[in-house]
Amino acid sequence: MKIISAELETVCGITSTLPDNTLPEVAFAGRSNVGKSSLINSLCQRKSLARTSGQPGKTQTLNYYKVNDSIYLVDLPGYGFAKAGKKEVEQWGVMIENYLTTSEMLRYIFLLVDIRHAPSEQDKQMYDWICYMEFQPIVIATKADKVKKNQLASRLSEIRRCLGADEDEIIIPYSSETGEGREDIYDLLEQILEAEDHEE
Repeated sequence: MKIISAELETVCGITSTLPDNTLPEVAFAGRSNVGKSSLINSLCQRKSLARTSGQPGKTQTLNYYKVNDSIYLVDLPGYGFAKAGKKEVEQWGVMIENYLTTSEMLRYIFLLVDIRHAPSEQDKQMYDWICYMEFQPIVIATKADKVKKNQLASRLSEIRRCLGADEDEIIIPYSSETGEGREDIYDLLEQILEAEDHEE
């Protein structure tokens, strides 16, 4: 897949109405500071398309990035941000759940986890919820460049064990720095677009 165009098209806050899109969507979920914005920039090969920050909890809206005029990458607010107020966290949770349960064009939910750490309880809850909603879980283990090559397999095994993922479920090691894993995600996006073409 070659990215020809990418733009931030729609930003939805807590009180916003979700856009009535006609193109397929893939959502990116994960803890604050797991690297969602960096991953989207890396996928789209744009340095500052999605705002990145060293401060967790920066993404507090649903951000729709339109790619190649054919698919949307939807960046969800990060969860597990300790400094956010309880009311804020609850509102973000409602916003995320509303999107995930009502979007008719959502095709995949990518769950991002930091490869350096065991998945959190919230990661496990999100993984279980994705399965409950009958989506195929796609786990992206971010910051793969931060672990040694000889540790990669054991880190991925721990992620699989902690989430309770089957052996045939997809876990993609990804590095926004090196581009490792980018082609694997491109392949999945192409599969979505091919499936949409067959349905038309």
